[in-house]
Amino acid sequence: MNVLVTGASGFVGRHLCTYLLHQGHRVIGLARSEGAELPGVEWVRGDVVTGAGLADAMTHAQAVIHLVGIIREKGKQITFEQVHVEGTRNVVGAALEADLERFVHMSALGAVEGAKSRYFETKARAETIVRESGLRYTIHRPSLIFGQGDDFFGETLKNLVEAGPVVPQIGDGHFPFRPIWVGDVARAFEQSLTRSAADQRSFDLVGPTEYSFRELLELIRRTLGSRKPIVPVPLPLMRVAVPLLQILPNPPITSDQFEMLLAGNTGDPTEATAAFDLVMAELPEHLPRILALA
Repeated sequence: MNVLVTGASGFVGRHLCTYLLHQGHRVIGLARSEGAELPGVEWVRGDVVTGAGLADAMTHAQAVIHLVGIIREKGKQITFEQVHVEGTRNVVGAALEADLERFVHMSALGAVEGAKSRYFETKARAETIVRESGLRYTIHRPSLIFGQGDDFFGETLKNLVEAGPVVPQIGDGHFPFRPIWVGDVARAFEQSLTRSAADQRSFDLVGPTEYSFRELLELIRRTLGSRKPIVPVPLPLMRVAVPLLQILPNPPITSDQFEMLLAGNTGDPTEATAAFDLVMAELPEHLPRILALA
């Protein structure tokens, strides 16, 4: 199948494009400028936010996998509203004009309208656009995604453990997560292109094991061979500190990310494992490579 992938140069996009090629698909990657070095991917210019180039890009495709998303806003230039809502509306519109066979959309676990997090709220509104489009669609809502090149485990948590004399823990660290391997995410997206069991459905993509935030810190610390103490930072103090951090050009945590963290990110894998052939890889087996230890 000829598959157009938006966000093809991102973390998930790179892994997904490689997997699609291995499964025999022709892969067209949408990029605003030069595409990443991914052998076998055909790059086309386009911008989901402005809609530029989308119509031409769709002429090459039978299906589209829409991955584009941001985890941080950049002032008024790049916002959740522009990328998640208007971007999705533009891609859906172009797919309808091209009469594509399939639309597979990446949302996020926790997406709900009215959420405190603007990330989750705009992701939920994007889902509504897809559901009401009339396209043959599948929506996937991944939890934290781990794999080589990820930002959360390979950078954020690693930096928390390595940076200072102690490992800071937000609150009591009880909020739960169910991380999923990027390879399983790629499998679910690829299989959604052809499986009727995925038609007009939304799936929570979560891994086999649930961890608290505290347990994730302990796992990273143990894998790195560190013995630094983990020190809880009281939530009232965090609620004062996080807004103050926003004056920095690149704060270590945004207010939106703080709300997302407190909400946790877990779900039930049953529906996804029934619909797709997933490996359900465990985090510890991949962590040394993610942390660049192997």
